[in-house]
Amino acid sequence: MVRLVHYSDIENVYDTPERAARLAGRIRALSGPDAAVVATGDTTAPGVLSLVATGRQVLDFYEATDTLLDTFGNHEFDYGPDALRGLVADAPATFVSANARDEGGEPFGRDEGVVPWAVREVDGDRVGFVGVTDPATDSLNPMAADLSFDGPVAAAREALAEMRASVEAEGTDGGDGSALDHAVVLSHLGAGDDDLARGLDVDAILGGHVHSRRNETIAGTLLVRTGVNGEAVADVDLDAEPPAATLHEPDGAAQAPGLADALADRMAAADLDETVDTVDGPIERSGEVVHGGECRVGNFVADAFRWVLDADVGLSNAGGLRQGDPFDGDVTKADLISLIPFEEPVTLASVTGAELYDVFREMAAPDVDFGEDDWWHGHVSNARVVWDADAELVLEAAVSGEPIDPDRRYTVAVSEYLLHSEHEFPSLSERHRIDEAGIQYEVLADYARERGIEPEIEGRIEIRNRAAAGDDD
Repeated sequence: MVRLVHYSDIENVYDTPERAARLAGRIRALSGPDAAVVATGDTTAPGVLSLVATGRQVLDFYEATDTLLDTFGNHEFDYGPDALRGLVADAPATFVSANARDEGGEPFGRDEGVVPWAVREVDGDRVGFVGVTDPATDSLNPMAADLSFDGPVAAAREALAEMRASVEAEGTDGGDGSALDHAVVLSHLGAGDDDLARGLDVDAILGGHVHSRRNETIAGTLLVRTGVNGEAVADVDLDAEPPAATLHEPDGAAQAPGLADALADRMAAADLDETVDTVDGPIERSGEVVHGGECRVGNFVADAFRWVLDADVGLSNAGGLRQGDPFDGDVTKADLISLIPFEEPVTLASVTGAELYDVFREMAAPDVDFGEDDWWHGHVSNARVVWDADAELVLEAAVSGEPIDPDRRYTVAVSEYLLHSEHEFPSLSERHRIDEAGIQYEVLADYARERGIEPEIEGRIEIRNRAAAGDDD
C-alpha cells in the first residue's frame, strides 16, 4: 500500500507546545515504511511562536515528523523573501513550487533547494509531486509584494509534463525503466483545487489555504484538506481504486518526544507572559464565530483600531483574526499576538460615504472568491450594518447612529493589509491612507490595559435571510 500522511495550515498550533507535540505524534503514528509525510503550506506562520522565531520553529516540527515535502502558503512569506530563503536552505524537508517567482522573475528559491517537482519512492512505487501557491499571494501578503506567482493550472501542467518526461528519459537512458506510478499536487490554492482537478491528470490534490476540511473526488481526482491549526491529519491511500483518504484528529495521540520542550524553550525566550487584562467567561475565536457575523472578539479588535486613531469607524477583516483557544481569565500579550500575529500597523483611511457603503457591502464578500459561501468577512466599531443574504443587499448602513451620507468623508481604522490587498475589501486602497498607528497586537495590548477587554454583542451586524440563502445554494 502506498500512502501519504498530509497536514496543512497548522499556523497557531505551535503556541501550545503540547498540542503541537500531539499533532506530531498523530503524524508519526500514521506514518510508516509504506508512507511519506507531506505538507501544503502555512506550516511556518502565523502565530506567536512563529513571530518570535521568524517561522523557524517549523524546523523542529519537520524533524519530529520526518516531513518529506512542503509547498509555500501565503504565510510562508510573512517575514520576507530572504528569511524564507534561509529557512528553506536549513529545512530537512524539500519545498516544491512550480509557480512562485522571485523579485527578478526567476523561479523562487532555486539556489536554496526549491524544486518545481520531485519524484520520491514510497513503498516501492515512484510518486511524483508538483507544488503550487495561490497566485494572489503577492496581494494577500505585503511581504510578498515584490514576488509574482504564475497561473497554477498552467504551471502545474508544465511541471507535470517535465517530470514525466524526465522519468521516461531515465528509463530510456539506462535507468531501471520504471514509470511514474502516481502523480500528486501539493496545493495552497483553496477553491482553486477544483480547477486543478479538472485541468490535470493526477491522482490526488492535497490542499490547504481554506480552513475547512475536505475529502471528496472531483473529475476522478481525490481532493483533500485538513482544516486549520492541526485539527486533522489525512491518511491518503494512493493504491485504492480510486485513491481515498481518512481524516484523523490528533486527540489521544502520544506526544512526539522532545518537541514540546523544544517549542517551549523558543517561546520562553520571548518573555510574552505579561497579563494585560482579565476577562470573566470565555471570549470565543473559532472560525464559526469570527466568520459568523458580529462576535465579541471582532468587536474588541474593531474598537481598539478605532480608539487608537480616533476614527469614525473601526474595521477588522475576519480572516485576520486567527483561530485558537478562547480568551478566559488572564489575557496575556502572547494571547493578543496569537489573535493578530502580524507585524503590520493599524492605518487610517479617508473614504467617502459612498465608498464606505461599498466597504460594508464587501463584508459579505458577494463578489469575492474567498473562503466559504456563507462566511462573514468583517467586524465594525461605531457602525451598524444590516445585510440581506438572500438579495445580497445592504438594507441599512449607519455610523454613530446616523445613516451614511454618501457625500461626506469618513475616517476608517483598518489593518495595513486591507489597503494593500485587492483580495478582500477591494474598495480600500493605498490612495485612502492618511495616517497610521502602532503594530496591531501592540494596539490591542494598549487598549486592553486602558479600556479592558469587555466586548458585548450590540447589534452592530445583522444578517437577514441567511438560512434561506443557504438553502438556495
